[in-house]
Amino acid sequence: MSTDPLPEGIEVFSTCPPSSAFDPRGYVERVEEVARWSDDSGYRGILVYTDNRLVDPWLVAQLILQATSSLCPLVAVQPLYLHPFTAAKKVASLAFLHGRRIYLNMLAGGFKNDLVALGDETPHDERYARTVEYTEVVGLLLSAEGRPVRYEGCYYRLVDAVLAPPLPSDLRPGLLISGSSEAGL
Repeated sequence: MSTDPLPEGIEVFSTCPPSSAFDPRGYVERVEEVARWSDDSGYRGILVYTDNRLVDPWLVAQLILQATSSLCPLVAVQPLYLHPFTAAKKVASLAFLHGRRIYLNMLAGGFKNDLVALGDETPHDERYARTVEYTEVVGLLLSAEGRPVRYEGCYYRLVDAVLAPPLPSDLRPGLLISGSSEAGL
């Protein structure tokens, strides 16, 4: 691996192994090993996947934060799995506990069978609209600095929701959303 510095603005992320390929003890050890290797190599972050067959990505993010000194988890967030207030609370809590930024990989879809198993038959393009609104709500909560947040959307509603602990502005999450369809773009 080259030790030359990266061009300005480029951040490198590695990928956390999926839990489905390991027994519990082996998985924890492998996550810590990959996280430490990524941290030692100067990577900015590490992608933590989510789907119905994998362990909770937020708990894996906690393992990563405990095993490293600067690596930031890029947590895959499926709006179907948790309310945006809960996602914002997890970001703020991890930042409070570890003083590190969390990155969010916002998902609009997933495996069709996973969505159906959870009763979600939302059409493809509408899932992107839901994810955009979800991301907006998370962003509002994280930037409110302890002030009440009101929000009325198509999918989410908040009435004077207060996020505590408030998130320091320098630890606001980086966001990633991918998609190649017209709705994804």
